[in-house]
Amino acid sequence: MATAKTKQKILQTFLDLLSDHPYEDVSLPLVAEKAKIKLSDMRSAYGSKLELVAAFAEKVDTAVLDERDEDMGDQPPRDRLFDVLMTRIDALAEHKDAVRALHKAARRDPALAIDFNGLELKSQKWMLIAAGIDVSGLKANIIAQGLSIAFARVVGVWLDEADEGMPRTMAKLDRELDKGSSFMKRINGLESVAKGLQKMLRKASDRRRHRRHKDENAEDDDGFANEATAGA
Repeated sequence: MATAKTKQKILQTFLDLLSDHPYEDVSLPLVAEKAKIKLSDMRSAYGSKLELVAAFAEKVDTAVLDERDEDMGDQPPRDRLFDVLMTRIDALAEHKDAVRALHKAARRDPALAIDFNGLELKSQKWMLIAAGIDVSGLKANIIAQGLSIAFARVVGVWLDEADEGMPRTMAKLDRELDKGSSFMKRINGLESVAKGLQKMLRKASDRRRHRRHKDENAEDDDGFANEATAGA
């Protein structure tokens, strides 16, 4: 069983290799060789490269959650989310070349992009939680998916930006969140319509049940009256 220290060493080696090589060229045996560990330890630590990417995503998530600014609690949700996502960019900065390799690999391989999207979806749900935005059910998946796509666009700008102040990155994030706010209003509007429709359907169903119950009682009364007449 690989220790936490060994797993950390493997992950760091993987990220270092991604800084110099395309994702496709970084194999598990190469990671094991560079980390100076046995393949059996590699196997017990990470069964695939996707597991290594998932570990990287979890590492970034943890850094963001640990750095969450508690003083943002009284700010609007959009501002809190902006702060959280910029904190995520800061957490990625140490591994910018590795992120670039992953970004390029996803663009070249649609199947890999789907796998990465699944990991990003999970991360963005945590970013929403960090921002104090409470969503659940189907709505949570829709919002997290939209946020995943938006953040990927922001990362694309960040990867090409040399200015440490990141004005282009922040401007892009601003625009994406503005689009997201508009999208959320439409989602909330559709949700209100859906709830209204469900309420109408429930009322209609209640009326049908009430009418059916009334008709059944009327039939019972007629039957009793007929029997009484026949007996007379």
